[in-house]
Amino acid sequence: MLRWERGTVVEERPGWPGVARMLIALDDGTGQVPALAYTELTGAPARGERVLLNTNALRRELGTGGEALVIARPDVLPEAEETTGHLVKARYTPMQTMVDAIDDPDGEHYATVRDADSLEGMPVVVADLHSALPAIVAGVRATRRSARIAYVHTDAAALPAAFSRTAARLRETGLLAGVISAGQSFGGDLEAVTVHSALLGARHVLGADVAIAIQGPGNLGTGTGWGYSGVQAAEALHATAVLGGTPVASLRVSSADPRERHRGLSHHSSTAYGRATLVPVDLPVLPPNDVRYNAFHASVREQVETSILAPSMSRGGAHRIVGVDARGLRDALEEMPVRLSTMGRTLAEDPESFLYAALAGRRAAELLPPRS
Repeated sequence: MLRWERGTVVEERPGWPGVARMLIALDDGTGQVPALAYTELTGAPARGERVLLNTNALRRELGTGGEALVIARPDVLPEAEETTGHLVKARYTPMQTMVDAIDDPDGEHYATVRDADSLEGMPVVVADLHSALPAIVAGVRATRRSARIAYVHTDAAALPAAFSRTAARLRETGLLAGVISAGQSFGGDLEAVTVHSALLGARHVLGADVAIAIQGPGNLGTGTGWGYSGVQAAEALHATAVLGGTPVASLRVSSADPRERHRGLSHHSSTAYGRATLVPVDLPVLPPNDVRYNAFHASVREQVETSILAPSMSRGGAHRIVGVDARGLRDALEEMPVRLSTMGRTLAEDPESFLYAALAGRRAAELLPPRS
C-alpha cells in the first residue's frame, strides 16, 4: 500500500539536473520532511506550493528513503515536453513517461543503432552496487586519462537516472561522456529499450572507449542467495559478450561490512559471477607481488577461486583471474569530485571496497588499444 501525505513547500533547496529538492511542512501538523521531485515528471514545485507526497520509504527509514517523493502538484499542471518518440518507460504506472530513445524509429540515432551489431571489443565493466561507479571511473582515468567513458544505468534499482547525484556530478566534471538509461529506467542523456541497445549506443552514439553498466542507487537485497537486484549484473555481462565486447566483472569486496556474507568477497559476487554468468569474464584482483597484498587479499583471491572460478569451470566456462597493479589508485580515488560511500561507509572506512572497483576500471583501460 502507498502512504500518501499532503504538504506545502516551505523551503527550496539545491538540487541537480533533473532533480528539485525542498522542505515540506506536512498538513497533519506532524512536522517537516525533506522531499525530492523529478522535474521530468512533475516540474519543480515552488515555495508556498502544495504537493502530494509518497512517504513510504521515508517513514520506514529504509536506505532508499532519505527524502519523500513528490507525486503531484495539485494546483499546477506541468507542461509536457514535446517528444517525437513513442517509447514509454515506467510503463503502466501512474508516472509513466514518454521518451525519445536511440532505438526508436523516430529518433535521430535510430539508423546508427539499427545498423550497429558489435561493440568492437569495447571493454564493459559491470558491478552490482551503484557506489562502484566513481571508483571504476577513477581506475579508468588513472590509467588512460583521455578515455571516453559512458555509464549505462540499468533498471534493477532506481528507475530515474536523475536520482544519482554521483552520475550527475561525473557528467558535470566531464568524467562521463554521458548516461544512457536502459530498460524501464529513464532520464539519462540518452534512452534505450534494452541493455544491449544501450551498450551499442555507448559505443556508436557517444563514442565511448569504455562503458560501465550498473543498476542505479537502491540495491534491494533480502539475505537470500538469489533475492537481490544486483544479480542483473550477469545479464549485462552476457549482453557485452553477445555484442562482441570485453566483459570485466567488478568484485564486491569489503573488510568492514558487519555481515559475514559480505565480508571479504560478497556472496552477491559469488552468485552473479560464479553461478549466473555463463560467458568468460575478467575478474580483476590485487596480485600477490603488490606491496599492499596481505592476508585479506589472499583470502579474497581464494574466495574468487572457490566460489566463482570453480563453479564456472564446472560448466565449461573460462573466467580469468587477472592481477592488476594498484599503484596510484588510492590517490585517484581521493581525487574524485564526488563523495565515495558504499552502504554508508566511506573510503577511509572501507578502502578495499573502492579499491577492487578501481582495479576493474584499470583493467578495462589496460584492454584499450595502444595510443596512436
